Amino acid sequence: MAQPKGTVVLAYSGGLDTSCILVWLKEQGYDVIAYLANIGQKEDFEAARKKALALGAKKVYIEDISREFVEEFIWPAVQANALYEDRYLLGTALARPCIARKLVEITQREGAQYVAHGATGKGNDQVRFELTCYALCPNIKVVAPWRLPEFYQRFPGRRELMDYAKKHGIPVPVTPQTPWSMDENLMHISYEAGILENPKVIDHGRLAGVAATGLRASRVPVKVTNAGDGATRCSALELFVYLNDIAGKHGVGRIDIVENRFVGMKSRGIYETPAGTILYHAHLDIEAFTMDREVRKIKQGLALKFSELVYNGFWHSPECEFLRQCIGRSQEAVVGTVRLSVFKGQVYVLGRESPRSLYNEELVSMNVQGDYEPADATGFININSLRSAGSRRDPSQGGEKAPS
Repeated sequence: MAQPKGTVVLAYSGGLDTSCILVWLKEQGYDVIAYLANIGQKEDFEAARKKALALGAKKVYIEDISREFVEEFIWPAVQANALYEDRYLLGTALARPCIARKLVEITQREGAQYVAHGATGKGNDQVRFELTCYALCPNIKVVAPWRLPEFYQRFPGRRELMDYAKKHGIPVPVTPQTPWSMDENLMHISYEAGILENPKVIDHGRLAGVAATGLRASRVPVKVTNAGDGATRCSALELFVYLNDIAGKHGVGRIDIVENRFVGMKSRGIYETPAGTILYHAHLDIEAFTMDREVRKIKQGLALKFSELVYNGFWHSPECEFLRQCIGRSQEAVVGTVRLSVFKGQVYVLGRESPRSLYNEELVSMNVQGDYEPADATGFININSLRSAGSRRDPSQGGEKAPS
């Protein structure tokens, strides 16, 4: 019998890893409190509660953090037009600091000494969870089994975990024939590991049964209206569910990419972010319509850094908080309506309008001169040509143009 080590709050999902970890922590002498975040995933939470208690948890917290996830984490990312490496809308990266924040809150409420998670020692999530924990509670102690030799040497792969689960009567939804990892939240569903670790594998149709009925994503600032039937959704959660349903039916937002993990390796991931993809295109369009060109250039640079910080787990860092404030300030004039359609995996922008538009129809028209003198363009072009022309002059030839 192991010596008592105190109380640990485990970020629990009910899946293979955290179910085995719960039992293993008990073997090591910890009293385990399980914390399951409701962040928009399809889950039988009452069944998960019963399972955790049956496995030995002394208490189970099931916390609905969907609304704060949308309003405090996803919406700043939509405002930023956040994309990691030009393609990934950061669904998992945004969820982790939200989940970890509540983990710390429960730990402090319970007077526990430790937190634990099931993130692997090769992935990004270990960083995201722990940087949040240490930022919000610097003295907290983290138990990360997948970084402990006594754990990962005992369980070098998923087969060993499943053997352990069978031995201890732990029911799990994964079988040796279909070993991949799936993570679902309001923003997206991600798939990785198992057969997907081979980047050449293209037949992952077995995932489609889950994807077709479980697409999840993000939010718009005010409301969404269906131009066909007039249906309107105004609350954050209603918007997410509605847009996910509409976009999901048309296969919007599914990508298959290889990305660079923060820990220094490339990994393959398949992501489904239907509503997030709609909102990305809608926000990008109305922003271009209402924001000054030079301000937008600066904001694009901030968004690039913001995306990197979020992906790497630095949501609660001083620099990321500073960027969120700057990006939020840039959005004061970004208001209006964008009309879109979705069809066969694509999002099409059809038109836009805004009371803060910087678009001057008369000025840009080819049929009306407006407040613009075409002859002025001659000087504009001449001045702008000086630098390019000067860079091709050869001083050794008396300033004559250098040969091409």
